[in-house]
Amino acid sequence: MADLKISGLHKHYGAVHAVRGIDLEIPAGEFTVLVGQSGCGKSTLLRTIAGLEDVDDGSIEIAGEVVNDLPPRERDIAMVFQNYALYPYMSVYENIAFGLRARKTPKGEIDVKVRSAAKMLAIDHLLARHPRQLSGGQLQRVAIGRAIVRNARLYLFDEPLSNLDAQLRDEMRGEIKRLHQELGKTMIYVTHDQIEAMTMADRIVVMRDGRIEQQGAPLDLYERPATRYVAGFLGSPSMNFIDATLVDAAGGLAVRLSDGTMLALPADRQAGTGAYRDRAITFGVRPEHINRMRDGESRTGLARCTATVVLVLPTGSRTYGTFLIGGIPAVAELQAHDVPRVNQSVELAIDMNRAVLIDPKTSAVIWTGEPNKEK
Repeated sequence: MADLKISGLHKHYGAVHAVRGIDLEIPAGEFTVLVGQSGCGKSTLLRTIAGLEDVDDGSIEIAGEVVNDLPPRERDIAMVFQNYALYPYMSVYENIAFGLRARKTPKGEIDVKVRSAAKMLAIDHLLARHPRQLSGGQLQRVAIGRAIVRNARLYLFDEPLSNLDAQLRDEMRGEIKRLHQELGKTMIYVTHDQIEAMTMADRIVVMRDGRIEQQGAPLDLYERPATRYVAGFLGSPSMNFIDATLVDAAGGLAVRLSDGTMLALPADRQAGTGAYRDRAITFGVRPEHINRMRDGESRTGLARCTATVVLVLPTGSRTYGTFLIGGIPAVAELQAHDVPRVNQSVELAIDMNRAVLIDPKTSAVIWTGEPNKEK
């Protein structure tokens, strides 16, 4: 049985249709991340699960019980908010213990749970302090501690790391994932940050305009996106999209770019593309799958392309070069010392085993390479 089952869920705010017929099942113990651009409905969906928003249509079941009409306190849910929502006049100990005291938990049990949660989150030395005396990362740990002492069925996180700097976000991602592994509870996490989604989730649910665009394991969505939106949303830097035409070539079909460059599809991976012969398509390839061509390199599915570099962005171990490929700027992720000078033309190798072809009219992915293919 699913720990959470959502069926035909709709939510309106006046004329705004924020959630449009969501169907979603989350099994017990899974870490599910709802991800999408601002305004896609992910936080609204989370708030309906928590009971903070009423639904207009559809049902929400927790452990087989429909909870549409239950108030938040009766849904056995703990929630961590973006703004921490701590009481400034209470100590860390009192903030973590607040929910337990409200439920009239025995004093001894409260003390054990608060100190255990604080030790798990490495804030046991801060229990006497007040929120004004804490850093952003410490505040977030307190908010998480207040949630986990509840021993709830569902844990909901509404963009809890968005107020932290980059280093703290990295640390807290690891902390939350570790907590999930230790607690084994069902967790639903909302973010607009696809890096958080990829690193933390058992399953990602990509939302767009109030609907689920695609859901699945992080690597499945990354390597086999169903639409251009998903392909472009997951990955940093994002996937390159280049207007092209699918044409006949020696050995089968090839992607022809606007400057005449031909990029052959792998000979054994052309099934399903015939209907698009001589039609406009969008060619998609990720930056990490574009590299400098090496002398004598001839791996299966590798296509050669001459391109001019127009921008170089070093990051340390890797460098991102922007090249004109088929007249379109496209980013390649290269080794730090493998980047040409601006305005220099070089030979690039594009891994067609990792590319995608997209129907420009429907935005549906019509072909993907074979990521796990032996090369």
